Amino acid sequence: MQAKIYFGSSEATKETLTSRHSPYNNKLVSQAPLCEAKDARIALNIAKNAAEAAKASPLSQRCAWLLDVAKKLRENKEDIARTITDEVGKPIAYARIEVERAIETVTLSAETMRTMHGETINTDAMPSGRKSIAYFTREPAGVVVAITPFNFPLNLVAHKLAPALVAGNAVVLKPTPEAPLTAYKFAKLFIESEFAIKDALSLVYGDAEVGSALITSEIPRVVSFTGSVLVGKIITQNAGIKKVSLELGGNAATYIDKTADLELVAQRCAIGAFVNSGQVCISLQRIYVNSEIYDDFAKKMAEETSKLVVGSPYNDDTFMGPLIDEDAVIRANSWVQNALDEGARSLLEVKSDGRLFYPCVMADVTDAMKIVCEEVFAPIVSLIKVDDFDSAKEKMNNSPYGLQFSVFANDFSLIKRAINELDAGGIVINDMPTLRFDIQPYGGVKLSGVGREGPRFAIEEMTEIKSVVLN
Repeated sequence: MQAKIYFGSSEATKETLTSRHSPYNNKLVSQAPLCEAKDARIALNIAKNAAEAAKASPLSQRCAWLLDVAKKLRENKEDIARTITDEVGKPIAYARIEVERAIETVTLSAETMRTMHGETINTDAMPSGRKSIAYFTREPAGVVVAITPFNFPLNLVAHKLAPALVAGNAVVLKPTPEAPLTAYKFAKLFIESEFAIKDALSLVYGDAEVGSALITSEIPRVVSFTGSVLVGKIITQNAGIKKVSLELGGNAATYIDKTADLELVAQRCAIGAFVNSGQVCISLQRIYVNSEIYDDFAKKMAEETSKLVVGSPYNDDTFMGPLIDEDAVIRANSWVQNALDEGARSLLEVKSDGRLFYPCVMADVTDAMKIVCEEVFAPIVSLIKVDDFDSAKEKMNNSPYGLQFSVFANDFSLIKRAINELDAGGIVINDMPTLRFDIQPYGGVKLSGVGREGPRFAIEEMTEIKSVVLN
């Protein structure tokens, strides 16, 4: 099926198309227009002209708009889930979950905006002040550029579009080239809604040329990007004076204390390491295990991992489908082989079949190995033996990334220390670091990014504070 460009409320096609083939069976699943820098500039100017109308629109209309989109998403749930599976190979059961999460994200954004407000200020709080009426309000920033990745091609778009639009901004969306039809179907629900603000949303496709035109333009006030550290650095260097929100890479880790329930830990770690074939920014990559329970846990982890169903993403019982492309498979095989050559061992057979890369549990790894110190973005997890939490903490924090960490323990003093001493944007206790609730603030420290997502927190990123004094 062919996706089209939306320039504001006008649907457009171009003669030059890019084709997307299924990462599972290589069948043609979608085609999208190939955009250029001039298309990005057209979309930005449309957004600039629409920004005033978006700002002036009543909140009731914007909330009704989002709730209408959520309703249409539910009505089209199976079709959109199938499109996600077609384009990125996500197992259909998890594609359906992603649609459900996107419905919740859109709904939460509307509900959150209804109750967001400013505050009054006590201007006579200090001797230099005097009694007056002062307050601040939140206003839309103006034009928002949203750039999204392939691994959650619907819900990560929802986390940008819904907060931006309900806050009264105009948006230009550049989705991942790997899922053009998913983004098109979602954007179409916004643009064709009876409550839509004319031209408040435009959709363009493309890679570096289009992205550069969007971020270097003086029109946007906000750039919201989810993707690689490399591209995040380029955006930071070239965006100019804008609000930049970056959700970048991760190297999620957990510590397993000797007081933990190993059966539960192994079950949750197997899911956290291998869900979505490890193609998640908060995919569990490093497992630091207390030396007293290391052997028992390694055995249980291998057993739980071996139960995972790998295969066709169209089967309801499939847990893991293909990696996104051939390069990802080559890289995963290479990193595992390098680790084996350097003395690591695999607790399960290292196996790949086409773009299916089977879950890999590595032991006897060292801190210098790529599979430990760099983001693998593949179904590979490493077990590292440590003496205690202090040893684990040092290794967990000694990373350029800091997105989410977790700890499994039934020692309250250790749990308190973990919350206070681990250096990450999110800490999870007694569950995998891959756990994310869409209502929460989500984002990292260090190279993992700047700013926070989650409806309330994204709205804050995409609005400006205006201070008012009445005399």
